[in-house]
Amino acid sequence: MSELSLPGLESLAAAWAAHGWLALLAFTMAVLAVAALRRPCRRWFGTERAFQLWLLPPLALLASQLPHSAASQAPLPPLVYTITSAVGAAASHAENTGRFDWRTAALLLWLAGLAIVLMFTVVAQRRYRERLRGATPMTSASAPRPVWRAAGTKVGPALVGAWRSRIVLPADFHERYDAIEQLLILAHESAHARRGDGWWSLFAQALTALLWCHPLAWWALAALRHDQELACDAAVLREHGAQRRSYANAMLKTQSAMHALPVGCAWSPRHPLTERIAMLKQHESGRFRRVCGSLVVLSTVLAVTSSVYAATQPASPSVAAGQANVAGPYTLKLVLGIGDKPPRLHATACLKPGQFYDVTETHIGKLPPWHGRFTVVAAEHGQLEVRGAMSGGPLARPANPVIRMLPGQQGTIQVGNKLADKSGKVVEDDTIKIDLAPGIGC
Repeated sequence: MSELSLPGLESLAAAWAAHGWLALLAFTMAVLAVAALRRPCRRWFGTERAFQLWLLPPLALLASQLPHSAASQAPLPPLVYTITSAVGAAASHAENTGRFDWRTAALLLWLAGLAIVLMFTVVAQRRYRERLRGATPMTSASAPRPVWRAAGTKVGPALVGAWRSRIVLPADFHERYDAIEQLLILAHESAHARRGDGWWSLFAQALTALLWCHPLAWWALAALRHDQELACDAAVLREHGAQRRSYANAMLKTQSAMHALPVGCAWSPRHPLTERIAMLKQHESGRFRRVCGSLVVLSTVLAVTSSVYAATQPASPSVAAGQANVAGPYTLKLVLGIGDKPPRLHATACLKPGQFYDVTETHIGKLPPWHGRFTVVAAEHGQLEVRGAMSGGPLARPANPVIRMLPGQQGTIQVGNKLADKSGKVVEDDTIKIDLAPGIGC
């Protein structure tokens, strides 16, 4: 028996392809919305409100995958087409066309890319932590997280990690910065810790790894980290607004990190100092404007997320039926079993109009081999027809069964008879049962 592919992997690939394109579409629309709104929101309501817009991509992704209550309809009853004839001993052997499923290859490629991105992320995080060897705790510093002084001058200031995060300062912290600048640097990293920016970076890295094949995912990661720094600056200046000049001087004295810090917040070239210093000159938004901004951002996020959820609502049977008159290709799911034994073949074929799926059963006792071939054609009223051509096996003559059903509905063709003794116990069962479910598109 030659198989299309491992049934479990093929089913997983089909489900991944069905949900993956919705996820990509939802993520694309959400990121484009954030890209269009982040600068106006930053100008009208402040950088902290603009950073909240980044709730939209993960929520849109989640909404695209949520089930719909309207979709949980009672399953359509299966159609059964039975052909009876002479009986033979029951034994089975299935064969299929060996068709290559592109979805399985795409799934394996995506998994390989995911593993590579995660590996590089873990390696980068580990390399940064290795540079913290020899760091010593600073018990005199007041901060919501443990504060450590690095052994070198090119590490920190930074918030490292998400769970059990720590604040890391360079070895020359007291020499490089004056007293006010030291206070502001600690306030900046403490603001990162209070805002949960370590977790934000962790979730952003995980989402980027999942969507590594999407170019917008990498742009969104860089833009989020930039907005994260601007929002943290705004949080610091809300408490230390009188030290704007000292804060700008501290920025200029801080070196960009030589090594990437995937999970955490470090000063790096992707946080342009010119824009950050320019933001320091802007007047902080008042409380009323900040509250209005939060309401506007929350309303926008909910509206877009709700739109994504509504857009992924599956079509009703009548709508789906009206779409069944397309010219193809069609999906044909086939499950084949012999007698009362578990199914021996699970296959999913992509059939173009006029293309057939072939199955052969050999070694059926004393009976000749059984052969079946099936195709899918469009029918009126939004239905699909599965047309079969079968010969051999328990069939005395060739048969051409036809089952008409809605897309996704299951039909069954049964071939053969069961022999029972006087007590009614089945002694021979050579029935061949083929469950068929056609669909639109591959």
